[in-house]
Amino acid sequence: MSDTRTLAGVHPVDLGDGVHAFFTTATGGVSPAPWSTSGSGGLNLGLNVSDSAERVAVNRSLAAERLGAPVAFATQVHGDRVLELGPAERTRWAARRAPASAGEADALVTAERGLGLGVLVADCVPVLLADPGARVVGVAHAGRNGVLSGVVHRAMDALVARGADPARVRAVVGPAVCGRCYEVPATMRDEVAAAVPATFATTREGTPGLDLPSGVVAQLAARGVEAMRVERCTLEDPDLFSHRRASAAGTTTGRQAGIIALI
Repeated sequence: MSDTRTLAGVHPVDLGDGVHAFFTTATGGVSPAPWSTSGSGGLNLGLNVSDSAERVAVNRSLAAERLGAPVAFATQVHGDRVLELGPAERTRWAARRAPASAGEADALVTAERGLGLGVLVADCVPVLLADPGARVVGVAHAGRNGVLSGVVHRAMDALVARGADPARVRAVVGPAVCGRCYEVPATMRDEVAAAVPATFATTREGTPGLDLPSGVVAQLAARGVEAMRVERCTLEDPDLFSHRRASAAGTTTGRQAGIIALI
């Protein structure tokens, strides 16, 4: 496996023995602006953001090289569906012409060694989950709708079904837009906070906001999982892609990822 400590564009995290996990950033790839936030090439891993499929394929190959294994991605639809991937998917994603998507889902789970799972974000919350003892890992994409629908709970259900023990599960909540920056209408804040109180936030301007990372941490805690949190706000950090920042500038942007694999 590659040593992520020496590679550009990677924020490594420790999820236990036999697990390799990291979050990518906006740098270290081949995409030009606006899918790059600096003068160097951008590591845009997302399709359907107007970047060329050829460049995205190169960037995904670079991410796989950093991991040392093929990485599967889903078509994320802001829902709560979980896909379980195994040997057949590892074979397909290791092929010269890997599929663009494992299917529509907002969480992926696998017990297959050497198959990476990726979750794409540009303000939403990427969640990495692992039970090193049970040898099962997962990822979840938790935007506002995902937090409301409980996608993290569904991912945990799938892990437990594969033998994971919530007391043993290790989790990391990755870079996302923070509650100080995520301004929403008051009615939206009230709706989400009624279901997940930890999401209630006020922005630095004193307007209604949502703190989705805190909401995800609370949902995991309710399952008996103590999550680590990467304290990087996508809107504030120029080394990360942010849909909200790009939209305010009248342009588009790329997608970074949380990536995990059993080794």
